[in-house]
Amino acid sequence: MPAIAEPVVESVVTKRVRIESIDVVRGVIMILMALDHTRDFFGNSAVNPTDPATTTIPLFFTRWITHFCAPVFFLLTGTGAYLSLRKKSKRELSWFLFTRGVWLIFLELVVVRCFGWQFNFDYHLVLLNVLWALGWAMITLSVLVYLPASVVATFGLLMIATHNLFDSVRSSNPIWSILHSPNFILNHPGHTVFVAYALIPWIGVTAAGYALGQIYGWPSERRKAFLLPVGIGLCAAFFILRGINLYGDPLRWSTQRSAVFTVLSFLNTNKYPPSLLFLLMTLGPALLFLWAVDVRAPQWLRPALAIGKVPMFYYLLHIPLIHLVAIAVCYARYGQVHWMFESPSPGQFPVTPPPGWGYSLPIVYLLWAFVVVTLYPLCRWFAGLKQRRNDAWLSYF
Repeated sequence: MPAIAEPVVESVVTKRVRIESIDVVRGVIMILMALDHTRDFFGNSAVNPTDPATTTIPLFFTRWITHFCAPVFFLLTGTGAYLSLRKKSKRELSWFLFTRGVWLIFLELVVVRCFGWQFNFDYHLVLLNVLWALGWAMITLSVLVYLPASVVATFGLLMIATHNLFDSVRSSNPIWSILHSPNFILNHPGHTVFVAYALIPWIGVTAAGYALGQIYGWPSERRKAFLLPVGIGLCAAFFILRGINLYGDPLRWSTQRSAVFTVLSFLNTNKYPPSLLFLLMTLGPALLFLWAVDVRAPQWLRPALAIGKVPMFYYLLHIPLIHLVAIAVCYARYGQVHWMFESPSPGQFPVTPPPGWGYSLPIVYLLWAFVVVTLYPLCRWFAGLKQRRNDAWLSYF
């Protein structure tokens, strides 16, 4: 009798399909974020890095380049949500966005506050920071996903474009502080709550990012033909509106002691809350970056992929790592570290600086490089874990 062929059973591993250009851009902005937070811990907190009257050119641009982080992170959060519709129904996506939003708010108020920025459980100072706003943006998006993407886009763009009409509104109402004007919502001796990231227009940026997700169903050439003119258009709109100097930012630019510092004044737009001009200044180049890496990122940017695939994992690790490095440096210099565990006054975030604390930019950059290099293998490991497994809990990190 002829031999009967045995059926060959192959194990099929379902891999997550990711869009490389989005991961690369996200990875780059996460790396830059660590620079800003390293400067927070090791820089001179008495100097405002964006004030043309007091800053230096290197310090200004060290801070300015990190302005791209939050807008791009919020934008790509919305884009990632839209792309989730490839494997989720709108109802499933809505529930995921709602639960992840609540999770992010918890992380902000408990995990990042107590085990990242402060290393204590002394809640006399609470800052409502980026994860707080991102959580509420996701909760809002959990409702918006039931609307057509064009309606979500209109909602987001209108919020971004018009919110500066309310810059003149001055109110001590906590709701207004939460929505638009960063301020104290509780300021009593021993108990202080400060809203750093007001929700408007961060919610609008996330909604715009959701609508942007549609273009990642297009062929690459069509997508690039969209990203290039829109990116250039946003950049041009920034220069035109900023030059007119009438609308789009509560901080007007002015002539300074030299042409270079006048340029710094021109670029010094308002982040808290992010003005229309701040968002044009950051999101325009971000779209051009997405255009430039759409087909394949250059080899020198490839390491950013690993970090861009696991941005929340990276975020949750990089702040405590920087804090631990600060403790080590503090002990080596002073022989004691109690300052690094004390909640600071509102003007001394994130820690109470020891006497004479504050390091030059070369030292800050060196420590930043150490943090990123240290986290890179951990991010590669976790990205591989998420690629191999589909456990639900992994999607929350």
